[in-house]
Amino acid sequence: MLPAAASAQRKSSSKATRGKGGSVKSITVKNLPAYDDRWFHPGMYVAFTGSRFLIEQSQYYINNQNVTANSVISPTLGVGFIGDARLGAPESPFVLRLAPGVSFQTRSVEFKPRGYPNADSIVTQEVTSTVLQFPLLVKYQSDRRRNSRVYLIGGLSPNLTASNRRSDPLKNQLRALDSDLTLEYGVGLDLFYPLFKLAPELRFSHGLRNLLVADDNVFSRSLQRMSTNSVTLYINIQN
Repeated sequence: MLPAAASAQRKSSSKATRGKGGSVKSITVKNLPAYDDRWFHPGMYVAFTGSRFLIEQSQYYINNQNVTANSVISPTLGVGFIGDARLGAPESPFVLRLAPGVSFQTRSVEFKPRGYPNADSIVTQEVTSTVLQFPLLVKYQSDRRRNSRVYLIGGLSPNLTASNRRSDPLKNQLRALDSDLTLEYGVGLDLFYPLFKLAPELRFSHGLRNLLVADDNVFSRSLQRMSTNSVTLYINIQN
């Protein structure tokens, strides 16, 4: 995608489509023509995420082999703000993005006894939390083609858990640490409208820390590592 993004050519502020005989059929107007002249662009986003834990079984799990553990993909909603700062001259393709936000997460791990007879034998451990995210990203964008352009984005995101909620502490005994660091990368599309810019973006996230809290219960002892993994659709709006 990098060669394709880099080879996109800038277009004039308007383009006429002509029919036979040279008659003008329609005119495409370049929205927000001075957008890239400004060095800073604020905005906001809404995020829809599919999130889960990546788990690794422990030696206790291997030795006993009386329970199986499977991570479950769970939906997550997030909201936040965007601050884009251009790096260099107006024609520079690099933008620094700070996008603090909050997400409401519920991630689950299913534990099943070996040869479980029915669905009632499955024990689901849920980790429900409100997470504050502080992504620091670099965006590499193509030149505009009329009212659109593509971009690549990547960086790191420190995450802090504001609250952990366990509706039934006796049942939900699996716990996670309160801080994480994730690797973020993705691709997006800038769409320019007369009053704002809309940018759908698909981003992947991989946790770099082991979040497992080593408690003395069968669920924690069955695992040796638990990290985050997610795919997120961002809807970004900026002016």
